[in-house]
Amino acid sequence: MLLDQIDQEREGEQIDRALLKNVLDLFVEIGMGQMVDYENDFEDDMLKDSASYYSRKASNWIVEDSCPDYMLKAEQCLKKERDRVSHYLHSSSEQKLVEKVQNELLVVYSTQLLEKEHSGCRVLLRDDKVEDLSRMYRLFHKIPKGLEPIANIFKQHITAEGTALVQQAEDVAGNKVSIRYSEMLTSIAPQAESAVGSLEQVFVRKVIELHDKYMAYVNDCFANHSLFHKALKEAFEVFCNKNVSGCSSAELLASFCDNILKKGGVEKLSDEAIEDTLDKVVKLLAYISDKDLFAEFYRKKLSRRLLFDKSANDDHERLILTKLKQQCGGQFTSKMEGMVTDLTLAKENQNHFEEYLGKNPNANPGIDLTVTVLTTGFWPSYKSSDLSLPVEMVKCVEVFKEFYQTKTKHRRLSWIYSLGTCNINGKFEQKTIELIVGTYQAAALLLFNASDRLSYSDIKTQLNLADDDLVRLLQSLSCAKYKILTKEPNSRTVTPSDFFEFNPKFTDRMRRIRIPLPPVDERKRVVEDVDKDRRYAIDASIVRIMKSRKVLGHQQLVMECVEQLSRMFKPDFKAIKKRIEDLITRDYLERDKDNPNLFRYLA
Repeated sequence: MLLDQIDQEREGEQIDRALLKNVLDLFVEIGMGQMVDYENDFEDDMLKDSASYYSRKASNWIVEDSCPDYMLKAEQCLKKERDRVSHYLHSSSEQKLVEKVQNELLVVYSTQLLEKEHSGCRVLLRDDKVEDLSRMYRLFHKIPKGLEPIANIFKQHITAEGTALVQQAEDVAGNKVSIRYSEMLTSIAPQAESAVGSLEQVFVRKVIELHDKYMAYVNDCFANHSLFHKALKEAFEVFCNKNVSGCSSAELLASFCDNILKKGGVEKLSDEAIEDTLDKVVKLLAYISDKDLFAEFYRKKLSRRLLFDKSANDDHERLILTKLKQQCGGQFTSKMEGMVTDLTLAKENQNHFEEYLGKNPNANPGIDLTVTVLTTGFWPSYKSSDLSLPVEMVKCVEVFKEFYQTKTKHRRLSWIYSLGTCNINGKFEQKTIELIVGTYQAAALLLFNASDRLSYSDIKTQLNLADDDLVRLLQSLSCAKYKILTKEPNSRTVTPSDFFEFNPKFTDRMRRIRIPLPPVDERKRVVEDVDKDRRYAIDASIVRIMKSRKVLGHQQLVMECVEQLSRMFKPDFKAIKKRIEDLITRDYLERDKDNPNLFRYLA
């Protein structure tokens, strides 16, 4: 009779709740406040009947209803059952009753519900059904391990979207633009529209948007639950470590930052937008396994911004270093911070040099000279050469050396001419034009003050330059846009049999022109430098571990080494094995005579 009344109410009929409450209170009173009679004579049967009732309902709904409709009904049923407890069931029944209903409506059909073809979890994520996803979380988070399949689908969905972005970027790079990617580009935020032509700008901007979108899902739909943070992290780690058109994500992120931070970058953003974007880039860096590769590419680009006055804002440079330091530790940014400090000190040093020249008229270098003194350990390694400087430049170097020796006698100056720039006047037939060139280019042009015609070998001998450097500078002066020199034969490439002459007929509508050298792909050099640093890092890690443990098996040593280094990069097992062998030959370690997989530290 009582169970029939409850089922009638579930079907929407009106019942006398007060009467039902009085009857059920009698069970408690009969037990003198104990719940034994209530539980044995009523609750057990009520729970079985409830399970049976909702089992019948669920079997129909799962076939007839979409996932959102089913979840709406399930949520309403659970609310009504709690309401039922508050009106006439004993409060001790609430947890048991709710668990029964959850089991029949959600646990039994969870897989079918979440995997529904046209309305399941994947479809809700695809169609941005935020309200339905929030309801899904509310329903399943109270069920033991109920969120795990949702988090797994969430991870798969993000991985698929991110991998699609990588593929679309590959297609664009290979001139295989799909219609879908063209549509995607039209949705880029207005501030990024000008970046459409730049691969890294478009790709990284889209990855940032993807991260923003699904981080909002984690916070809003999934109540900041750690399981969904983990799913988001693992998904981004999958596609953020893929190469895009031959470029690693570490390089793309560094190039993206460079475009934002340099003068004349492709993105024109407000200060607030730049700070926000840099913050998001640093968050993305957390998913990159080769953080050391990012650091080296970033340092290389930072050096160009600082040395060639390309940095748009010193505050933004310091801001991102602060964020990187918080994310990756002080060691990660120590060299970069040193570079920024170096530039400040270099400006002070230049002021002192100018004061020195003012007080010592005999030390006049003859031309305006600016020297930037850098600390070798902070900056990327640069190719240095024994360039034979023209006499005009030799005096400059000697004057600065004399000045520098008045400040310190314990430091040796190494001149990196490849980074220098010169402003020289070219006196052509029509007009004089100021040429902004590199030191190598300037040295080559000044040779033509004394000679009308020079062969390739003449220039090479007089400048003492390597062939690759000489070809680049002669290419820029005789084969590119500005033909300051004429070349015989008149071809597009420079060969050792060529002859060069000053071109007096050259002219340009501008009175000042910059003549760039052909760009050099520094990627190979950066990767080689990082690989070398990694060998040192692996050696140091192995020695630290063995110094502490004294004796250790091969497998455990490898695993501990990977764990120590994983903050900066993911070391290759073969590379670790190779470094162990090298340390054995250098008498840091020895193999156990009886067990070749056991190593001992040699103090």
